[in-house]
Amino acid sequence: MAGFYEQRDRDGNLIGWQAKVRRKGYPTQTKVFRSKREAQQWAAVIESEMARGVWKDRSEAESTTLGEAMARYAQEITPGKKEQKSEIARIRQWQERPIASRSLASIRGKDVAAVIRDMEAEGKSPNTIRLHLAVLSHLFKVARTEWGMDGLSNPVELVRKPKLPQGRERRLVDDEETRLLEACQKGNPELAAIVQIAIETGMRQGEILGMTWNNVSVTKRQVFLPDTKNGTSRTVPLSLKAATILGGLPRKDAGGPVFSYTGGGMRASWAKALKRAGIEGLTFHDLRHEATSRLFEKGLNPMQVAAITGHKTLQMLKRYTHLRAEDLVKLLD
Repeated sequence: MAGFYEQRDRDGNLIGWQAKVRRKGYPTQTKVFRSKREAQQWAAVIESEMARGVWKDRSEAESTTLGEAMARYAQEITPGKKEQKSEIARIRQWQERPIASRSLASIRGKDVAAVIRDMEAEGKSPNTIRLHLAVLSHLFKVARTEWGMDGLSNPVELVRKPKLPQGRERRLVDDEETRLLEACQKGNPELAAIVQIAIETGMRQGEILGMTWNNVSVTKRQVFLPDTKNGTSRTVPLSLKAATILGGLPRKDAGGPVFSYTGGGMRASWAKALKRAGIEGLTFHDLRHEATSRLFEKGLNPMQVAAITGHKTLQMLKRYTHLRAEDLVKLLD
């Protein structure tokens, strides 16, 4: 049974209505609203759910703000993730938005959609917005499954996400590869080796810089990557050229890092090399696209390419299939 009680300030002015729902077998539910009508509507929903046996306690979700939940998420969940720094930055941005003062239970799809529009107005890319939404979505999932907020729905599942642009198609053209390697060699021979390894293997920059000699076998022509972006290990087969390059590098520490570059140093050297070579619009990650394209052009199938490059799904490799159109024409003759 529901009861409704006036809420007045010290001067006796009516400032709201308290709804209180009591039913045997359930904890008493109380909530304050600005109008009696809102209180009655809320109580009717609670009573109906209790009568149908589908009621779930929302009190914690109603008393916990998004900002508070984000702080707990950062403390309990983020430390177990690979990209902690970037996620903490996204969490802080969520905490700085007005929506952070709202309770988890009160956030709806339209509220998230409004934040998406704000992010777009701020100039954030579709991929960046999706990464922010991924944090929010996972927070709601954790709150529901691990923090005991069973009745909480995930508003991110109800909104339309920004459409990602088509994947980059930048490849090395004309004599760009020669010019790039010459520029790298003049700047630092180690940079030239890194670029060649990237083109030969399709490995990511972080994977190359994280290589250690104890995981490299020049004789077997293999590199073992114990920790990749996808969170799984991978053994990368080496072409004869890649194995020769690695075999010719000095080994300062038998089990230490293959390359001395840090991420920051790599970015600076890469920018200088591009300027020296007179190449525009090329990112280091484009070398991964170049390598993947060449693997398909050699005749490898998607499963084989994925085993080398570490692409998580074959769908991610779908855009490379057009590269072999001429070969397919020959098969149809």
